[in-house]
Amino acid sequence: MNYKKDFDTWNGLKKSIECKQGGEAYAYPREVWWCSLGVNLGVEIDGKNENFERPVLIIRVYNPHSMLVLPITSKGKEDKFHCKIIVKAKNIETGELYNKPVWVKLTQARAISNKRLLRKVDVVPVADFDIVQKAFREYL
Repeated sequence: MNYKKDFDTWNGLKKSIECKQGGEAYAYPREVWWCSLGVNLGVEIDGKNENFERPVLIIRVYNPHSMLVLPITSKGKEDKFHCKIIVKAKNIETGELYNKPVWVKLTQARAISNKRLLRKVDVVPVADFDIVQKAFREYL
């Protein structure tokens, strides 16, 4: 792989996230959030942009400070390791909301701190969430 990962910039941002006082978000299962996942090793899914961010689906909330999430990708993957759902997305040019197909990465579950949460995007319908939970249990 010719792609160079920027661990130094991520480490600096991670320090500022850890030191952040107050303003931590509280999330609920079924919510989709942009989350600072960072730069990771090997095939672990990375965040992108200046916040090293990626959308995630909240699967379970353990307490006000930690939760289990599944990363989301917009690249279509029709296999047993991904589960397709529809989320609301905002058109960058017009600001209008539209339905966007995305794929939840069942292989990349992570326990995270609520300090990583940046902004809430959507809440998936109960029926779609049930499909993701079933697929995740079957994957395990």
